[in-house]
Amino acid sequence: MLTAPDETATLQTLPDHGMDETIPRTLKWQKRLMLWTVPPLVAILLRLLQATLRYEEILEEGGHPDQQDGASVWCFWHRCLLPAACYFHGRPRTTLLISASYDGELIARTIERLGYETVRGSSSRAGAGGLRSLARAVRAGATAVIPGDGPRGPRYLLKPGITKLAQLTQLPVNSFYLLPQRVWVLRSWDALMIPRPFSRVVMVWGRPVPWADSGEGEEQVRLAVEATLERLRGLAERHFSSHVASRQ
Repeated sequence: MLTAPDETATLQTLPDHGMDETIPRTLKWQKRLMLWTVPPLVAILLRLLQATLRYEEILEEGGHPDQQDGASVWCFWHRCLLPAACYFHGRPRTTLLISASYDGELIARTIERLGYETVRGSSSRAGAGGLRSLARAVRAGATAVIPGDGPRGPRYLLKPGITKLAQLTQLPVNSFYLLPQRVWVLRSWDALMIPRPFSRVVMVWGRPVPWADSGEGEEQVRLAVEATLERLRGLAERHFSSHVASRQ
């Protein structure tokens, strides 16, 4: 990771996107330099990459694409982060919950240059403040997007944050999965995918899972969303497998 094991300095939650105020004086100059140079460079590369990608869409039964004219809550697996950043680039009022760490600051500064809005915090129980801030953004008309197994996994295990957000906003949980046909896969906990230029990318939209207002209901929602995400992943993988088989 970008943060050295022997350093404990983290960034404070962003107040109204005041990113300059979040840089602690204890950060080494190398990390300060990275905060100023890496995000604009990565944002440019993602814009160039996005222009080369070709998207296909699949709707499972009962599923629907994202609607740009209303508040909603969306969930995806963390490994789809870069394909998702390319796909939703330029969409208004798309808000992501980003960790209030050094790595999170790098990510936030990058995606904000792509037109996204960010809320700093965690989707864990200890980070309930981040979820409340995200819920306020949704009530103001934003689309909230949360990586369900983030920020550190385990991979494909849905955290309870998305069900808490659904309860706070009283909105259903929508899901999607993105899979590039040609891709680099990192050796990270999430097997992060980097689409290769000019790759085809399939976007699979799932059917919504209604929110629940009780603890037992929340767990049922969590399991249903997790199952939906895995179902979408299977649909995406079979989509490209079928294309290969049809050529043989």
